[in-house]
Amino acid sequence: MTEKIKAGRNRTIVVQESEISQLEHHIIHKDNLNTATGFLNKVINADLFEVLTFLPDEFADLIIVDPPYNLDKNFNGLKFNSMNADKYEEYVDSWLTELCKKLKPCGSLYLCGDWKCTSSLQRVLERHLTILNRITWQREKGRGAMNNWKNSMEDLWFAVKDPKNYFFDVNAVKMKRRVIAPYRENGVAKDWEQTNEGNFRLTYPSNFWDDISVPFWSMPENTNHPTQKPEKLIAKLILASSKAGDVVFDPFLGSGTTAVVAKKLKRNFCGIEINREYCLYAAKRLEMANTDTQIQGYKDNVFWERNTLALQKKVCRRSTIKSLQTANLFEDEE
Repeated sequence: MTEKIKAGRNRTIVVQESEISQLEHHIIHKDNLNTATGFLNKVINADLFEVLTFLPDEFADLIIVDPPYNLDKNFNGLKFNSMNADKYEEYVDSWLTELCKKLKPCGSLYLCGDWKCTSSLQRVLERHLTILNRITWQREKGRGAMNNWKNSMEDLWFAVKDPKNYFFDVNAVKMKRRVIAPYRENGVAKDWEQTNEGNFRLTYPSNFWDDISVPFWSMPENTNHPTQKPEKLIAKLILASSKAGDVVFDPFLGSGTTAVVAKKLKRNFCGIEINREYCLYAAKRLEMANTDTQIQGYKDNVFWERNTLALQKKVCRRSTIKSLQTANLFEDEE
């Protein structure tokens, strides 16, 4: 895990050999798994099928599941091979049946998928839980194709055990959108706010999200995991479907995004990941979260449209400079 020479702006997280001993306390293994409380706020380095039955039933308020999609994919030496739909549904059912037992009676579960496997995921999920919605989010990067449409969307299936008794905080996930053509009623702003930084409106979230940036080399959350989910994406799920102090469980933790975001948002977490290198990525990100609790695109308790937060900062700086100039406290350079 030696660090490669990177470009100056490349912030991709790496773990050096000298750091491993300092990160191990975040990770537990199958043989020292304490199923009372010792698994909370830990990364469990193990095969999901070997440890899932050892975890207590109904311990999780929220479960976020990002399983291998039905694609050929190499996860740092662990290869997942695509299969026909029936076989893939058998695979999903093999762990989802047990996984749903870990959810509290009033808990929620989100299941990630892409266009190829999403129908299979829906069919299996509705056998166990009540599906309330399908969220589609835009992946703004991806490879083009000469003979097909570019794949730029993924799904999140939102399901609960009891459709009459579950937690959902819509006010925690409102989006701050720029108002391009503000509407006034009797000269007064209607449903929007005029500020020195621009005109904005707080809007209720829909089931289509076009404000997500997939992690890339200049973002501080980026790792070399091939299917890493953005912190902003997971933050929406955690804020909407859990409270501070709740337990968030991710059985396919990968590079640790769910655990890191849960920590930043003052939730407890538990994650299972079979690959040791990914566990170390997660551990390093958890260490980084001790001093940096920022989530890209989330500020002042609201989610901002893609790129508008940076624009707001520029407008704010210009406004500050203009105010200083007006007060004769700022002198232009010759």
